[in-house]
Amino acid sequence: MDNFENHLAEDPLLGAALDTLAIRAGQTRSHEGEHSEALYLTSSYVFGSAQEAAERFSGAQEGNVYSRYTNPTVRMFEERIAALEGAEAAVGTSSGMAAILSTCIALLKSGDHILCSRSVFGTTTVLFTKFLQKFGVSTTFVNPTDYSAWEAGFTANTKLVFVETPSNPLCDVIDLQRLADLTHAHGALFVVDNCFCTPALQQPLKFGADLIIHSATKYIDGQGRCLGGVVAGAKQHVDEVLGFIRSAGPSMSPFNAWVFLKGLETLRLRMEAHSRNALALAQWLNTHPQVEKVFYAGLPTHMGHELAVKQQSAFGGVLSFRVKGGREEAWKVIDATRIMSLTANLGDTKTTIVHPATTTHGRLSPEQKAEAGITENLIRIAVGLEDIADLKADLARGLG
Repeated sequence: MDNFENHLAEDPLLGAALDTLAIRAGQTRSHEGEHSEALYLTSSYVFGSAQEAAERFSGAQEGNVYSRYTNPTVRMFEERIAALEGAEAAVGTSSGMAAILSTCIALLKSGDHILCSRSVFGTTTVLFTKFLQKFGVSTTFVNPTDYSAWEAGFTANTKLVFVETPSNPLCDVIDLQRLADLTHAHGALFVVDNCFCTPALQQPLKFGADLIIHSATKYIDGQGRCLGGVVAGAKQHVDEVLGFIRSAGPSMSPFNAWVFLKGLETLRLRMEAHSRNALALAQWLNTHPQVEKVFYAGLPTHMGHELAVKQQSAFGGVLSFRVKGGREEAWKVIDATRIMSLTANLGDTKTTIVHPATTTHGRLSPEQKAEAGITENLIRIAVGLEDIADLKADLARGLG
């Protein structure tokens, strides 16, 4: 058997497609020979001797020590995400925000500077401006598609660039390769929140990103059941994040990891179905007389459409639109729905609808909302897997 055949024998998933990796990657069977991934509900592990315990704790011997930072079920999830994103390593966290916090705490220090897209999840903005700032980490927010503003925003202390693409909720699309090159020219790390696309639709590491962050709560789960997050990228950076998690404890639950493993098995199928429904709904809204503007990269009129075609395999399940009028008219549309769920979560098989200005981005100042385009007449919809005709009819109740 030649070297190539030997390698295939050692790693049967070498070169496997995304669908295969989403079902098979990372699984390690126990002596029981289980077909499905095992759920290890244990807080600690027993050692064979005092010497083995000492070697485990020192890192001289690989193996489980304590489920705050190593657990077989969580490890299977981490390895599967790493395989899907094309990353060297990944580490699970208790939520998507815990993933962002852990990354920043692990890789930044007092005096460092973050350069961030102003079109990000509202809580990300609050984390950067209210909490990290207290510990001496400053943040500058820039227009996500103004690359001269990105260039001007760098300082000698800029250590991290953070973006979402497509963004929440206006679906701004950022040129990943262009911004990665700019970031690396300034010696900073490029971190991408890939929550809206997941690795089924977009793999930012291929375009120069250093780290990927997910709220696994969203599409990775896919049915709104569990909280979790994950950071993926180069092992040297992921190990730093793991070190913080080991000490501070924002760890992923083994049960949640097991649920996420089940969600990953249908990820691409769901993301393609979400994308089809969202495009159909966006096209319908785009012609409705009561709609002022639709934000969805799948529409050829969207300024990021051509770039999304280049970076993504589909356009995702989230869209937003402005109704004619203000808050009263937006709330009327939302309150008239009977099928869509009024909740701030997204990534569910069930369609969700929300008013960003008073919920997901409600803690932003009026100035921050204005800069991010969060107007009172803006509605965000995370399009689920229901029949599209029923979703249109549901919105039509409030749109008159």
